[in-house]
Amino acid sequence: MIPIRKLLIANRGEIAVRLIRACAEMGVTSVAVFTDADRHALHVKKADEAYSIGPDTMGGYLNMHRLINVARAAGCDAVHPGYGFLSENAEFAAACAARGIRFVGPSAAVIRRMGDKVAAREAMMAAGVPVVPGSEGNLEDAEAALPVAERVGYPVMLKATNGGGGRGIRLCEDPDSLRRNFERVRSEATRAFGSTEIFLEKAIVNPRHIEVQILGDSHGNVVHLFERDCSIQRRHQKLVEIAPSPQLTEAQREYVGAAAVTAARAVGYENAGTVEFLLDHDGSFYFMEMNTRLQVEHPVTEMITGIDIVQEQLRVAAGLPLRYRQEDITRRGYAMEFRINAEDPENDFLPSFGRITRYFAPGGPGIRTDGAIYTGYQIPPQYDSMCAKLICWALDWDLLLQRADRALRDIGVFGVRTTIPYHLAIVDHPEFRSGSFDTGFIAAHPELTDFPKSRPNRNLAVAIAAALAAHHGL
Repeated sequence: MIPIRKLLIANRGEIAVRLIRACAEMGVTSVAVFTDADRHALHVKKADEAYSIGPDTMGGYLNMHRLINVARAAGCDAVHPGYGFLSENAEFAAACAARGIRFVGPSAAVIRRMGDKVAAREAMMAAGVPVVPGSEGNLEDAEAALPVAERVGYPVMLKATNGGGGRGIRLCEDPDSLRRNFERVRSEATRAFGSTEIFLEKAIVNPRHIEVQILGDSHGNVVHLFERDCSIQRRHQKLVEIAPSPQLTEAQREYVGAAAVTAARAVGYENAGTVEFLLDHDGSFYFMEMNTRLQVEHPVTEMITGIDIVQEQLRVAAGLPLRYRQEDITRRGYAMEFRINAEDPENDFLPSFGRITRYFAPGGPGIRTDGAIYTGYQIPPQYDSMCAKLICWALDWDLLLQRADRALRDIGVFGVRTTIPYHLAIVDHPEFRSGSFDTGFIAAHPELTDFPKSRPNRNLAVAIAAALAAHHGL
């Protein structure tokens, strides 16, 4: 048992279900919240208690004051923000603390500091962690950015200082594109993050995206749980995540893990977080950003280490020390996660919201599915299109590829289009199977959406499943 008795889960979907399961194992009462659109969601059905927060037009999962009021009324002594929504909102963390509620994450001060990418760069440089060459602070306008770009060399990236999730980023190949993109990035930053601040970095062309999972507690302990390879991306959005990276040598693995721990110690980090790096083709690592929250892809790290990251988060938030020293943490095998999105890869990945007429999860050795869907569930259009995560584990890379292929063929999501066939195409690609790829992989292979001509058979299966569901009144 831990001092936390009752946890408000300030989120929805598969991550809310994941948190509810951790609570069940730890003897913590789970409290869900839901908007009108989520009244029949799986996290509402599985939680010990569930409370409405009204229509999404009232702020929904972003209405921090309503969430805190629910937590207080329900007698919760802690709040877990999951990922997305308010998970990296310093004001939310501070408001929880002010009301005597434990925030399962780092302090508001750390969130604020690491959410400001310029401040984060400065902190990393002071700690001796390598950063990408760029501007020394925020830029007033395009004219101020031009001499910086000339100094570091084109291409460069304009980035929203308070950005994240692949938004507020533009690649600039020359002065003209920099001038054109500056106001576009500022507009995106204002709409998405409520801030007009922009900085500039040298563009590392088609790097590997390597991130390190860290855990820190209030007793001065910080450890890393090895790295994840997130290089398979589409428009800066991750599609497939792998742990550990099949592209690193043991020396590189040791170096980047130590750099992540140094970064966490430099800012007094507590709870779970992720330090993200770019690995250039010359072998150089550069700090990119720090995510002060639980990541979507945390299950692959759990699969190779056997450590339940969510349970460690709750223990740390309760003031307990980490149960693991660095020398206690070992890894075994490889794990891979696929984000199963309700999107149509054959139609520029347009969302495919609707009713799930049939759903069945894969099974067998080394297979885990974190999902929030069920047969008959209506995927609401108000939220993210991810409906499940398929996680596969195996002792070696070749077996992992075979197992992933099998599991992707086993899983069944009918009634909506999904990214499953796209993931199968990725796993089957020789370059991916070689274990050597970078962030340019998806852009370099548009043929991945050229699915086999047998695809109509799948559409026929969907139609049959829908007819059967209608016949049985499901």
